[in-house]
This record gives sequence, structure tokens and C-alpha cells, in this order.
Amino acid sequence: MPCSLSGNNQAMCLFRRSPAPLLLFSVLALVPKAALSQAPSPWQSSGIRVTVDRVNVGVIVTDARGQFFTGLRREDFHVLDNGMEQPITDFLSTDEPAQVLLLVEAGPAVYLLQGGHLRAVFTLLEGLSAGDRVAIAGYDESTKPILDFTADKNAAAVALDQLRFNLGVGQLNLASSVVQALDWLARVPGKKSLVLLSTGVDTSPSAAWENLLSRVKTTDVRVLAVSLGAELRSARPADKKRVKKDQVSPDKSQAAAEGFAQADEQLRALAVATGGRVYFPANPNDFRATFAEIAQLLRHEYDLAFTPPARDAKLHTIEVHVALRSNSADSSVLPPAFHVDHRRAYLAPEPSPN
Repeated sequence: MPCSLSGNNQAMCLFRRSPAPLLLFSVLALVPKAALSQAPSPWQSSGIRVTVDRVNVGVIVTDARGQFFTGLRREDFHVLDNGMEQPITDFLSTDEPAQVLLLVEAGPAVYLLQGGHLRAVFTLLEGLSAGDRVAIAGYDESTKPILDFTADKNAAAVALDQLRFNLGVGQLNLASSVVQALDWLARVPGKKSLVLLSTGVDTSPSAAWENLLSRVKTTDVRVLAVSLGAELRSARPADKKRVKKDQVSPDKSQAAAEGFAQADEQLRALAVATGGRVYFPANPNDFRATFAEIAQLLRHEYDLAFTPPARDAKLHTIEVHVALRSNSADSSVLPPAFHVDHRRAYLAPEPSPN
């Protein structure tokens, strides 16, 4: 069926229906770092240290059937800092707009994919609330901003079509790119989520990965990781030449399997540390279902805040519990039947100077 819309809506429709294949590649060959472009990026602020007198905690609540639970009030939540309950100073319900950064791997490749993973993002844009704002960036050797935050979903769809997939650069610096994205989001108020489309392949130095793991333990940004690895594992080479099984080196097959397993674990670690989720879609239908669920998750997030009880510059653990009280005279607490996803820790502020 042809698009019958006009203006930006027509652009959004054409983006969804476009048959043109998009290239997304995994890394099998690396180039020297000195050969890479060193163009400055507005996101280059990885030295940011965020320690404020307010701790934001995004919370997703699902019931025993996995359904999102709405209508909760401030008094239904209990926040613990290192095991001690803290007063909730601020509370935003699920109706408050979300800030969503979409970060897409855009590196080199040896496989030709049909681009279903990217066109399926339309399902995410379509499922967001009118007030939700979206920003878009790509990454390979560094993060490349494409669209600043906007509530215009049509503009976001057009911006996605501007992503370019490099064919001659072999670096996929996942860790350092995510840190750049978190630095940017640290300056964005409200409920924040990073939707990461990535194979999980990372050519960053080991120190960059350690820095990222430390950072995600304390960020107030929820990471929702969507793996592209399943498509790469099942994809055929661009020339569609069949390679006989006995021509495939067992060592290379084992190394590839271990590489993908490590990539999957890296994506899972990023999501779990932030109270997020990781998805492993294997085909265009899976991608559409994944983005539909992410849109619903973003529309069902509560945002709580409390004041740090101590200024000790230490890592503090966070726990969030939900307990609904009945209307009976004894105000007994109803049996818990909720699953609560939230960030696990924060870094307390420095002690006040004397």
C-alpha cells in the first residue's frame, strides 16, 4: 500500500516502508588507531563526575504476570539507602515525559543485513507518548550526535535515515561511546533512558570498559540494550557464496562463538546494572516486538528522588520496594506481588569543605 500521508508524516511513512537495505557490520579486521579521524565531538566530556545532593531513581513495576503496574502513589514506594529507609523528596508518575537517547552501532561489516532492525525502530517512535523526547546518535570509533532531543517523532524518523554505516573503519568503541552518551545525558533532566542497538563487540581499551562498568553502577540512566548479534550469526555473506563446513577452521568458529558470548554478556551487564533490560531479537518480527515492549516500558516508568543521608563520597546501594496498604482499619500491608526494576547504586557527594 503506498503512503498517502504528506509532509513529515509522509517522510515517516516512507522510512518505515523503505526496501533499501542498510549495512551493519561486525568487526573482523582492525585498523591502527592513528589512522582514525580525530574530529572533535560535542560529547567528549568523559571526565564528568556527577555527585549531587539529589538521587534520582527510575522505577519500573510489573505484577506477577509481568504486566506494567500503574496508579501507584508516593506512599506506595519505600527507598532504602545502604539498608536504611529514606524519605522520598520527589515523585513523578508514569505520565511524566521520558527522555530517550537512541544510540546505534554504525561500524564496518562483512555481512549484508536487510536493515529490519533499524526500520523496526519506527515501532518504538510510534509507541511513545506525545510528550516523550527522542535524541539519536550513531557510534563506531566515537559517538556521533545526529539529532538533539525533540518531541517531534517525525523528525526522529527522518534523522534515522541519516545514519551512515562506515565501510573502511574497523573500530567499534562501545565502552567509550556509551560513556560519552552518559556524560551528555547527565545534563538532561527528567526520566532518562539509553536505547542501545549494538552487537556488543567492543574494541575500546580495557581501561575504557572498566570505566564504563564503574559509571553504570551510579548512573540514573536506564540502559535498554538490543543485541544485533543474532542477525550477524545467522546472516549470509553479501555474495551469498556457501562455505563448506569442512573449510571452516574450528579455531575460528570457536573464537567467533566466544566473541559473541562475551558481547552478549557485556550488553547484559550494562542493562542489569542500571535496572534496564537486554533483548536478543533474531528477525524483523522480533525487532518490532522488542521495540513495542520498550515503548511500553518507557511509558510506565516512575521517577523517585531522595536526599543522600551522608556526604562521604562512597558508593551506596539502593533498594526500592512496593507495598500497597489496604483500606482496612488495621492498615495491614498486602502480600508483595511486584517485580521492581531500578538502578542499584549511586556515588554520594563529597564532604562539605570546612
